[in-house]
Order: sequence, then C-alpha cells, then structure tokens
Amino acid sequence: MGLTKIRLGDYFELYSEKCNIPNLTNDEVSGVNKEKEFFEPSNQVGKDTSNYKIVPPMYFACNLMHVGRDRVLPIALNHSGKNKIVSPAYFIFKIVANKDLLVDYFFILLKCSERDRYFWFNTDASIRDGMTWNDLCNVEIEVPSLPVQQKYVDVYNAMLVNQQSYERGLEDLRLTIDAIIDKFKNKEQRIPIRSLLQEVDQRNIDCQIHDIYGITMNKEFIPSVANLEGVDLARYKTVKPGQMALNLMHVGRDKSLPIAINKADCTIGVSPAYFVFDLKCDMTQCLPEYIVMWLSREESGRYCWYISDTSVRGGFSLEQFKCIEIPVPSIKMQSDLVEIYHALAIRKNLNEQLKNQIKDICPVLIKGSIEEGQREV
Repeated sequence: MGLTKIRLGDYFELYSEKCNIPNLTNDEVSGVNKEKEFFEPSNQVGKDTSNYKIVPPMYFACNLMHVGRDRVLPIALNHSGKNKIVSPAYFIFKIVANKDLLVDYFFILLKCSERDRYFWFNTDASIRDGMTWNDLCNVEIEVPSLPVQQKYVDVYNAMLVNQQSYERGLEDLRLTIDAIIDKFKNKEQRIPIRSLLQEVDQRNIDCQIHDIYGITMNKEFIPSVANLEGVDLARYKTVKPGQMALNLMHVGRDKSLPIAINKADCTIGVSPAYFVFDLKCDMTQCLPEYIVMWLSREESGRYCWYISDTSVRGGFSLEQFKCIEIPVPSIKMQSDLVEIYHALAIRKNLNEQLKNQIKDICPVLIKGSIEEGQREV
C-alpha cells in the first residue's frame, strides 16, 4: 500500500468548550511542558477562570504561542480518562475517527525532536515566535497503513505500560514513608532546629573552590547558572561533605524550602546569600539525612510558605527556620526511614531514565514504520 501523504488539518476537529468556573486554583488548571505532558499545578492562573477550556479524554491541548522561543511544540494528549482544564490560549482538538491516522501514532510522531525542529522552522517573526493554527493545519506528513501504524503503537504502549507499572510501585514506597512519618508526628518528641543544627560561615577566602552550586526544587545541588565572570569568589560560602545548605530567599514564592546536603566527597561553594549548617547534636541523636528528608516534605514546604513574609520574594527568616520543630525518633528508626527514602529517590531516577528511553525510542519507531510502509506494495 505504501505511504500516504496527508495534511494534518484534514484530520483535526477543533473543540472549544469553556469550563464556566470563575475561581479555579493552580492545582485545578493544567499546563503542558516541553516533554509534551500535562502538569499540575499550573504556573499562572488568571483571576477569572470561567473562560478556561476543557480538554476531554483523548483530546489534544496545544499552545502555539512559544514554539519558536522554546523550539518545541507544547502539545499533550489527555490519557487520564477525565477532563482537564487549560488556559484559553490553548487549541483543543481531536483526531477525526475513521481516517488514515491513529491518535497514538500521531502522538508518537510529535515526540520526535525532528518534528519539533520543523515546527520551529515554520514559526512567525513575532516577539513570541508563535505558530498559527493554519500553519499547523497545513503541515503535511507521510504515514504508513493503519496496520503498520498499529504495530508500532503496540510496541510503544507495551514499553509505556512497563514504565507506568514501575511508577505505581513508587507510590507504594511514598505511602510507606507517609505512614511512618505520621507515626513520628504523633508519638515522638519534637525538637527545634536550633538544638539540632548550628550555622557555619566559612568563606572561600583563598578562591580555591571554583565549583559554585545552587539548590533545585528536588533538594539537590546543581551547578550554578549565574554568570560568575568577574565575581569575587572569596565572598562565597563553602559547604563541606555532610554539611547542609539552605536558601531562604524564595520560600514564599516557590512554596518550598530549598535545602540540600552535600553528599559529595569534596567541598563545594554556594552563594553568600545561602545559610550553611552542621550538626550541633551528637550523631547518635539525629542524622543529617533525616533532618533534610523531613524538611524536604511537601508539608514542611507548605508550612514554611504559610509563615513566610509578604515581600515580593516571600522570604523566610533564619530565626523562623531555627524555630521549626521536628520529631526525633531513635537513630535506628531514623536510619530505616532514610534508607526507604533513598530507595525511593533511586527508583525515581530510574523511572525518569525509563521515561527518557521511551521518548528516545519514538524517532526509531517512526523511522521503522516509515521504512516498513515504503516496502508495502
């Protein structure tokens, strides 16, 4: 049968239904990230959300405003089985049934970076480098027969099922951690941070340390993205192995407490705006990993956000941090919880690797389907 050239617009059916709910929160509105997945909470939500759009199951949501800027077409397929709500700036559409294009095959095709480069090439010359709906509709692609499409969709879905099964196992670990934490909250003695940690202020006076780090939302050190050219590194603070660093400037803005422990075997540098801590108590009383784990919880982040100030950055004072109380069980119980927490972190990283592998296999699947389609008579 060979390949069939199709115009995408002939296979799209636009959909536009408002949610008519004026006061949705960030948690109730979805966005679409560069990985072509829905995410919640949305980064920004307007005061009146009544004109926000509904995305029914198996419909696509697409934001054409920033294609050129991001060099990615932000588009996602609603696999959730329930409606999602997105900004009115999104285009919502479905693939028309009984056509020569499978919904999942089209989604696999969209996962290919080559396709993103093509969309980027066809953006306009506006400030945002957007792409019009007509431009998207006028894109032409070649597709194999439906049986060939289905064959490669089945391969993709089999890999996806394995990854999702692994991901569900992560939820079991999270529930285990939550159950243990709830037990600690209700039964163990609470001790203020000031009794467990002491501030350390050692500077990079000799400028021997050139590796400057920041802290991610995942409570990990990451090489700083700041331009350090001409910066006086002697002002920067040092963090020795086992010590903790904390950024209190954006707690209210990010609704999170950016704290991390230096797990490396070398000393690193951080911004002079950070606070560095070492254990004040004996290691037989409390583990630094346990303290960081406790403060990394979403509940801890929400509490710090709640009591942060009303400045633009939503700051959080050092004194407020020192007053936070955490339950301190026995070292054995702390160690057991930290081990489970580390196992969860390792498995989360593995899960991300699986997701990246699935994404990387998409171009291979499309290439294979096209070659098989070309061989069909």
